Amino acid sequence: MSLLVTGSIGIDTVRTPYGYNKDCIGGSAVHFSMGASLFTDIKFLGVVGADCPFDLQRLFAGRDVDLSGLEVRKSSKTFRWHGSYEGDMNEAKTEAVELNVLAEAPPSVPEGYRNCEFVFLANTAPALQLQLLEQMGSPIFTAADTMNHWIVTANDDLKKLMDRIDMLILNEGEAKLLTGQRNLVTAAKMILDMGPRFVIIKKGEHGSMMYNTQGDIFLLPAFPTPIVIDPTGAGDSFAGGTMGYLAQAGKVDVIALRNAMVYGTVTASFTIGDFSVHGIQAATREMIEERFDVLRKVTQF
Repeated sequence: MSLLVTGSIGIDTVRTPYGYNKDCIGGSAVHFSMGASLFTDIKFLGVVGADCPFDLQRLFAGRDVDLSGLEVRKSSKTFRWHGSYEGDMNEAKTEAVELNVLAEAPPSVPEGYRNCEFVFLANTAPALQLQLLEQMGSPIFTAADTMNHWIVTANDDLKKLMDRIDMLILNEGEAKLLTGQRNLVTAAKMILDMGPRFVIIKKGEHGSMMYNTQGDIFLLPAFPTPIVIDPTGAGDSFAGGTMGYLAQAGKVDVIALRNAMVYGTVTASFTIGDFSVHGIQAATREMIEERFDVLRKVTQF
């Protein structure tokens, strides 16, 4: 089944203990699509300025990514992010950010996108995410991501969004900030009370946790990766692998979601192995399946 994603396309500059990568392709929609397109066809919805130096058709060559929803605004500038990582690299330090086109109205949804069965609202302003949903038909399953900035500055819009979606994906710090709780189980329950049927809390090198309104819980470790080069986009590619598998399966139940989270975890493990999208861009479905089997074996007891 088709999967629509909307989010940012960015010009990133990243420094980690392994090097410095200036003006590289980034953005939540890009990292998500790189992961999700290993599983299903993607309807890509996003906007860039005239200064965007990247050829996305070439970037996604060989992947089933429909870019007819990509809008280029001649009078605007592309979103830019400059960040760095130190120590265990579990959290990025934002050095500079220029919202540019992301501070403007969202792109219009092409007619051919409106009936997508699965929708993912990658990290952007909740008001823009809500505007996108208003243009959609009746998707089977809708999920969204968010971040600390929106939790603090757009909490009311975020609460409205959560009443409209089936699943929220966020990291440990965001879950604690959103709920005011230190215990993640308590935080997960509070998030479910806000509207979604499922919540996935990402815990970086410590894996992820899923909780649903039926009381089902699933804990998954991260893939055992010896070297982390650049964590940028790992959370987005995790969401991409997760949603891509669900769209491929065409259903969402506890078993499907558990498998989806394993695929998401494996997908993210390729992203962190190189700067920008180079790690996940080089991955194949066969490579994904190999790591899926490894993770399944190391978690059996």
